[in-house]
Amino acid sequence: QVRLVESGGGVVQAGGSLRVSCAASGLTFSSYSMGWFRQAPGKDRESVVRINKSGDTTYIADSVKGRFTISRDNAKNTVYLQMNSLKPEDTAVYSCAADLVWTLTNPPRYNYWGQGTQVTVSS
Repeated sequence: QVRLVESGGGVVQAGGSLRVSCAASGLTFSSYSMGWFRQAPGKDRESVVRINKSGDTTYIADSVKGRFTISRDNAKNTVYLQMNSLKPEDTAVYSCAADLVWTLTNPPRYNYWGQGTQVTVSS
């Protein structure tokens, strides 16, 4: 059974930093690209960042460019989202997802999703 479990969410003041993690099990982690999404109340889910299987290619949404980074440790089956210079508008549930097909010419089609972790940025 595939499981993606996020952790590390919480409450942080504006301007602060937070790192959330996603631990994967039940799949060959190094075969999947990984993405982080977020969804705020009343808003559509937003793709925030993604990283390819080997960790040498990333996508970062314009809304978080220069503040968020994604990394992965294939030995630990874990992907990380480092969030710096947080703003109140970054408040959302952050979820990770696993994808088999993403390449520079092929969009991702996520196969598995985690339950999410709440990140709240206070002003």
